[in-house]
Amino acid sequence: MRKSAFGTAALIVALLLPLAAYAVEPVQRDTVFPPWQHGQNNDATKRGLSFTVPQIDDLADFHGNVSDPKLVLYVGGNYFFAMAPLVAAFEQQHPEFKGRIYWETLPPGLLVKQIAAGGAVTSGNMTWTVKPDAYFAGLKKVQGLISQGVLTGRAVPYATNTLTIMVPAGNPDRVRYLSDLARPDLHIVMPNPEFEGVARQIEASLKKVGGDALATAVYKTKVADGSAVLTQIHHRQTPLFLMQGRAEAGVTWQSEAIFQEEIGNPISHVDIPAAQNTTAIYAGAEVKGAPHPQAARLWLAFVHSPAALAIFEHYRFKPYSPAASAN
Repeated sequence: MRKSAFGTAALIVALLLPLAAYAVEPVQRDTVFPPWQHGQNNDATKRGLSFTVPQIDDLADFHGNVSDPKLVLYVGGNYFFAMAPLVAAFEQQHPEFKGRIYWETLPPGLLVKQIAAGGAVTSGNMTWTVKPDAYFAGLKKVQGLISQGVLTGRAVPYATNTLTIMVPAGNPDRVRYLSDLARPDLHIVMPNPEFEGVARQIEASLKKVGGDALATAVYKTKVADGSAVLTQIHHRQTPLFLMQGRAEAGVTWQSEAIFQEEIGNPISHVDIPAAQNTTAIYAGAEVKGAPHPQAARLWLAFVHSPAALAIFEHYRFKPYSPAASAN
């Protein structure tokens, strides 16, 4: 009986071994998973117990200490990687804020929902409340929120950005044009139009290239058939899904691709011609009822200063000028 059982087990192993050769190796490198900056995007000076477990316990888009901050920023996540040097430069000019700045880098639409919830947010099993002083997103979004009374004062534009096609290093699927995104064989990852402002610019560029038909193919047909996945937080999910082999291409801001390449992740990008591209104008404004209104105004003055713009330009943002348009 034992001999028979052993023989059966050996047969099963023999049958499974050839299949193992074709199994896809899962990504094992913890460095692939956010946060990619290893604590640099945290302004807290006293951090206590350090407990970050990639994939398990990881609050990548919440930065700093919620306990009695002196400045709270809600920043659309498109430049999360620039925030650490921006905060450092701001604190050089205003040392009284050292270690007392808290910021979030969620998609703009989600940050608006958090404002509506009085600053409360839940991630996993934790809920906390931190009311914002200033909010940053696309210029039109900011202007709209001012007209609704959510933000106050004037909109302060400061930088512009353009789109790119993010691909795995080496571009193995030979993506060359925006029109390639409609290919039936290509799995793509795209920002969700429901709350990610970049989706509006992407749809505009798709229509420049292939009219409504291309925009429909990418954002409706491919989503319906499962060859396109919509993100909840594209600046984190798009590069991660590409590195995990879950998709072969996705449209993001070019600054995000530049950041991924700079830190050594296996990511590359395909330039979109200027005539087909779409420019976003980034702007900010004070939040109505801000706990620290004077601090908000200091940051709004800083964010379009030469020191701040030099940091943005490192990632290929361009300084805003009145001639810029959101075409």
